[in-house]
Amino acid sequence: MSNQFYDVIVVGAGPAGSYASCQLASSGYRVAVLEQKSAPGLDVCCTGIISTECFDSFDINPEVISNRANSAKFFSPSGKCLRLQTEKIQACIVDRPSFDQAIARKAQTEGASYFFSSRVITVTVKRDRVQIEALCHKSKEIFAARAAILADGFKSGLSQHLALGKINHFLTGAQVEMEARGIDEVEIYFGQQIAPGSFAWLVPISPDKVLAGLLATSQAKLHLQKFLLSLSPQNRIISQNTEIKQKAIPLQTLPRTYGDRILVIGDAAGQVKPSTAGGIYFGHIGAAIAAEVLSESLSSDDLTTGKLSGYQKAWKAKIGKEISLDYRARCVYSKLGDHQIERVFNILDSDGITETLLNSPSFSFDWHSKLLMTALKYRLAHPWRKARHILPWEANL
Repeated sequence: MSNQFYDVIVVGAGPAGSYASCQLASSGYRVAVLEQKSAPGLDVCCTGIISTECFDSFDINPEVISNRANSAKFFSPSGKCLRLQTEKIQACIVDRPSFDQAIARKAQTEGASYFFSSRVITVTVKRDRVQIEALCHKSKEIFAARAAILADGFKSGLSQHLALGKINHFLTGAQVEMEARGIDEVEIYFGQQIAPGSFAWLVPISPDKVLAGLLATSQAKLHLQKFLLSLSPQNRIISQNTEIKQKAIPLQTLPRTYGDRILVIGDAAGQVKPSTAGGIYFGHIGAAIAAEVLSESLSSDDLTTGKLSGYQKAWKAKIGKEISLDYRARCVYSKLGDHQIERVFNILDSDGITETLLNSPSFSFDWHSKLLMTALKYRLAHPWRKARHILPWEANL
């Protein structure tokens, strides 16, 4: 079917790519999806933790949910535990292969054509079309469409090849599925010795299985191995079932996410929360906006850079400030020593600060800048209390 001419070719069958495909196909456009893996969701490095709001927005079968969470334990570098809990369920832990496959099936039901085991080699923008060369089951094929969406993840190189810029600041995530006992809620571990510049986690996906992982500025796999060794004396980790998977995660946005007949979404665009490195929700927002802008442009047959530039303006208006503030907060955190992180834990564990933040109308699983600003206001409203030390860097935010 590569000899067919499509309205849109989407490169990548992750949640963002499949959602954009579904939206466009449901509007009557001919859509082809090129995915280098043999099926959606294979070999992903992701905890699958998303907000209930995010999950509901995909409108898929809840059977893909492995677990739900309304509480979590946070551990300081010394092992001090701070447990936080809300009355309402805040997050769903989805099985990523099942989640990705469900969204892809929905897009296929709407009429999108999927080509698996199809690795895109080049994307060429011509006067009247986008031409894509792909290696499909070891055979070169040429696909053509009126426009293309790049949803091929971070560091694929296609965006840079199209002169849209490059994202230079990123973290590396490492994760492994393990058999475990006695882990019934999400656990987050902080400390520069544990996970330089970020944090580690244990996420229960069933009564006897967890995802163990961390984010780090470098050598994520080595740091994860050390983290797992530190857990061995506790006898909660039984065995490691699979090899450690790794993934590079952008912390900044692509300079330009549009061009003639081209839009970029998801991780490829840097639509990721720098605070947690979660990309499903922000990628979903980018995909929805991309589908709307591209649908209008296809309808008017104006697929020029000027017309499609509205996409970047729209998604930046929605999540741009959130990403920017999250990024600046992460940069500050990466400079803290373990003794400073420890002090933050001690302060949060006193004076009712944690309860104040959790009960604030600004508390949100997805929108972290609101919580940061609430913390700043609390600091300013109580200048003589210990809370003044929580964010001594507010002038930098």
